[in-house]
Amino acid sequence: MTSATATNTPGSGLALDPNRGSRSRELVLLGAATVITGASLAIVEWAQKQTISWDLAKYVVAFVVLYAAAHVAVRRFAPYADPLILPVVALLNGLGLVLIHRLDLGRAHGENGRIQEINEANQQILWTLMGVAVLVAILALLRDHRTLAKYAYTIGLVGLILLALPALLPASLSEINGSKNWIKTPLFSIQPSEISKILLIIFTAAFLVSKRDLFTTAGRRVLGIDLPRPRDLAPLLLVWIVALAVLGYANDLGTPLLIFFTVLAMVYIATERVGWVVVGLALAVVGAVAAYFLFSHLRVRVEVWLHPFDHYEDIGFQPAQSLFSLATGGLAGTGLGSGRPTMVPFASTDFIISAIGEELGLIGLAAVLMLFLILIFRAFRISLTVRDSFGKLLAAGLASTVAIQLFVVVGGVTKLIPLTGLTTPFVSYGGSSLLTNYALIALLLRISNAAREPKVTRKPGAPVPDRPTEIVKRV
Repeated sequence: MTSATATNTPGSGLALDPNRGSRSRELVLLGAATVITGASLAIVEWAQKQTISWDLAKYVVAFVVLYAAAHVAVRRFAPYADPLILPVVALLNGLGLVLIHRLDLGRAHGENGRIQEINEANQQILWTLMGVAVLVAILALLRDHRTLAKYAYTIGLVGLILLALPALLPASLSEINGSKNWIKTPLFSIQPSEISKILLIIFTAAFLVSKRDLFTTAGRRVLGIDLPRPRDLAPLLLVWIVALAVLGYANDLGTPLLIFFTVLAMVYIATERVGWVVVGLALAVVGAVAAYFLFSHLRVRVEVWLHPFDHYEDIGFQPAQSLFSLATGGLAGTGLGSGRPTMVPFASTDFIISAIGEELGLIGLAAVLMLFLILIFRAFRISLTVRDSFGKLLAAGLASTVAIQLFVVVGGVTKLIPLTGLTTPFVSYGGSSLLTNYALIALLLRISNAAREPKVTRKPGAPVPDRPTEIVKRV
């Protein structure tokens, strides 16, 4: 009897896992993330109460159950996915839970001058549950990421509607802390711009793939740089106009920055032409100058950014306290539960980076940023290894938006750039952000599975009945 010998190459198809230990490594790393989270919660409890409460067991058990479910889902629906992505997300989410619980205890003890019975950590667990449910649902229902490209224009339209909806609603239903980028309901509030961010990335990836010739056509050469033709700038100009509109009507600086620079990064990745970056940065400068003179709220943010201590008693209090918090932490930090991060307003959302810097110091903050860098690096690696162009651009866009958001958040807290109101992915308190970022991770896992999935090939000379059947489309 003659038999064919099968070999495995990366691609798509089924059968033998070339990295048989991937899921086992993922499970071990998830266990390590659980140990770190549990130990950190115990340290916080001990430092704040001099005893350990049942909250510790409640949070650790919830953490174990949720990420065990996520691991089982990845093992079942994306068995070849990158084994580092989920553990890194789990550790970031766990550290965020630790800090949010620590801030709850601090407010209960009156560290900020008043006693507040707030339990955001319980809410964060519920949002994490919903986020993991979103991850599992996407992995189970979306078996091929290329399906999204078929509905690109519908997805893009929905993204624009969600982006514009809060600005069209009355302030009573959409404004929180001066920004009209929410939809408030009696039970909860959501930030639709977080969802639109993912939808617009999907649309942009599909659009760039289908219109690649439009963006790669060289125009006039200036100072050694091939600039795009003026008639080809319409898509980028549209994104620029949308960003300015959101900045003006929603009083939101973070979302326009994130959307514009994510699209610009995707255009550069798709074309590899520096000319698009030059034009994009020029548009950003023109837009920033125009917005400064058109919108008073932007002038206030710039003034606070430049002179926070001159306005310490009012609008400059928050950024000034953030800088004091980072300075207090120094190199090694005050220790978990031993600082006073509650002195910074909105420490659990916009300024959780300052809480990390105070209690874990520069060393701890650098470690957290390294976790984000690992996630971003693995996402770009997925972009390089997946074969289809849509998957490449989608993974690159998802990686870019995480990188840009992290830069904007850390830059705002450290006074490198004006404050934007964006939250730190997976770490900050908030439902919209967690749900959206878990959807982002699900898409990365799906693309990673396609990139790493083995393909069965057969040696030349194999009997015809043993050869795999292929479906060829007529052109």
